[in-house]
Amino acid sequence: MTKIKTAYFCSNCGYESTKWLGKCPSCNTWNTFVEEVISKGSEKNDNGWKDFHNSKRSSKTILLNDVSTTKEHRLLTTDDELNRVLGGGIVPGSIVLVSGEPGIGKSTLFLQVGLHLNNITTLYISGEESEQQIKMRADRLKQSNENFYLLTETATDTIFQEIKKIRPQLVIVDSIQTLQSNFIESSPGSVSQIRECAAELQRFAKETNTPVFLIGHITKDGSIAGPKILEHMVDTVLQFEGDRHYAYRILRTLKNRFGSTSELGIYEMTSDGMRSVTNPSEILITQKEEQLSGSAIAATLEGLRPLLIEVQALVTQSVYGTPQRTVSGFDLRRLQLLLAVLEKRGGFHFGVKDVFINIAGGLKVEDPSIDLAVICALLSSFEDVPLAQNICFAGEVGLNGEIRAVNRIEQRIAEAEKLGFEKMIVSKYNKKGFDKHSTGISIIPVGQVQEVYQALF
Repeated sequence: MTKIKTAYFCSNCGYESTKWLGKCPSCNTWNTFVEEVISKGSEKNDNGWKDFHNSKRSSKTILLNDVSTTKEHRLLTTDDELNRVLGGGIVPGSIVLVSGEPGIGKSTLFLQVGLHLNNITTLYISGEESEQQIKMRADRLKQSNENFYLLTETATDTIFQEIKKIRPQLVIVDSIQTLQSNFIESSPGSVSQIRECAAELQRFAKETNTPVFLIGHITKDGSIAGPKILEHMVDTVLQFEGDRHYAYRILRTLKNRFGSTSELGIYEMTSDGMRSVTNPSEILITQKEEQLSGSAIAATLEGLRPLLIEVQALVTQSVYGTPQRTVSGFDLRRLQLLLAVLEKRGGFHFGVKDVFINIAGGLKVEDPSIDLAVICALLSSFEDVPLAQNICFAGEVGLNGEIRAVNRIEQRIAEAEKLGFEKMIVSKYNKKGFDKHSTGISIIPVGQVQEVYQALF
């Protein structure tokens, strides 16, 4: 029999050692070394996937110029939002990691996706729920599929035996933290188990050209549970997020080898499952009967999608000695920078005021083009003068008070025009990015913060 070889790995950085260490020499963290089995005979590499699809993979060296390039055929789901964040559909042989808070709707979303693929043999592997629980959820979704198979198992050797029998075209694993490989002695959810189970599924996906979805847990600080190498092993990382007090959920792309990152898909949680929101700009803008100060509409981009969102600001006299700066969905340090610009370049005294910023709808926005809308909302609340409802903003603010140009201005203008806006304030340096006469919306170019104030008030 082959002797079992073990080594100790740092769960934080992956440093390898032949013995246990209290402190990692690489990242200087304490008590992070775990024991892992690195060899347990030759049976570990014998998966039997070579004849899975009756296709043979060549393992010989080849010139890069001799590789033939063909357009990758993607598997399109009935969910347009999922197709968008994946870069145009599911790529054969890809492995996708989906993470999110408990109860956010990960299992519901991908059970729904599998049930909608009527022409695809789908295997749903659950290590957390029983068959009855999954059947109850499927009945609640009011969906059925004759090619949808269910397996409640955590041992990877049993899972791969069932995969060889069914030969599925899509595999969904819920969740990767519950799986257990017989090559590792530790308990499910440990660093070594997650790494080994993910590696076995990765070999299966690449050798059989079968797409695999891995649903993963997150830690209390919001990061994906397990070693960081898990995110490096997979092709795509999706983050499913949202506020429990809102009905809307956001599917965000953090990593994608087959498409654009920073993509965004928006869903609405209903009693019948997840519903795709095709026009999110309408739900992100509050419908108001009366005009109130401190509200401005920003034309922003999330990935390739233009969005119009509402920025709300409240500026009040500070009661305590130190003024408050509170944000929701916006960067606090960015707000302090914009307040300093208004104080220095515009002469507005925000140093004795409490300032609150909120992005309506529960979104978290990182696009710098929202700066102009934030400044206009602050000035509107500062002067207590409401802005016109038919105007929106797109521009980045520099430290000298200049309004800088933003990219893909034509798409932002088209989205604003589609939603019925009549005016749009942009940077004067964006003039080359669009044809002023081809749009049905009035474009107001500005160069400094003072010009914005004069144009609005």
